[in-house]
Amino acid sequence: MAIVIKQMSSTFAPDSLVIMRKLAMPELNRLSVKEFKLAAKLPVLIVLDNIRSQNNIGSVFRTADAFRIEAVYLCGITATPPHREIHKTALGATESVDWHYFPTTADAAKELLQRGYTLLAIEQAEGSVSLPDFVPAPGEKFAIIFGNEVNGVDDEVMSLVSGCIEIPQFGTKHSINVSVAVGIVAWDLYIKMRPFVLPLS
Repeated sequence: MAIVIKQMSSTFAPDSLVIMRKLAMPELNRLSVKEFKLAAKLPVLIVLDNIRSQNNIGSVFRTADAFRIEAVYLCGITATPPHREIHKTALGATESVDWHYFPTTADAAKELLQRGYTLLAIEQAEGSVSLPDFVPAPGEKFAIIFGNEVNGVDDEVMSLVSGCIEIPQFGTKHSINVSVAVGIVAWDLYIKMRPFVLPLS
């Protein structure tokens, strides 16, 4: 196992020599699939609206596992496990993370509304809220909808959501890969909602 020696600065011990050692797998204290199923989750669902890329879908499962997302909803043309291309990037997360399939995203959205979820689309839209400015309330549960790689969130679904969250971007492009967008939003919600749903560790 490689050992890296470097001069530390900033929030690490200033001006001191530190030996960095990568942790071995047993030291990571990862949950088993059974433990994950029983563990507290963020009250957040990820809804994938007609996602074409199976690699993106697998990456979403892996992110959902990392941040203890409640479930992933797969809608329309979005492929479902078991699938070889999903497995490549999910790395087993399809076993830990609950998922459900719906023929249309609108079907999923209507069911979630009946179950008391607040529907939010990740979309560039009039009246959207910038992700850093989004403040979830204690006790609220969210279904976050991520749209097709080309067309975004379906128009019928847009008519059902309570609002849109926009990820700020500062470069020359106007979009972010959907699996990357899921990672950004999931991390942000984990940081903001974790205090409400202890004992997440």
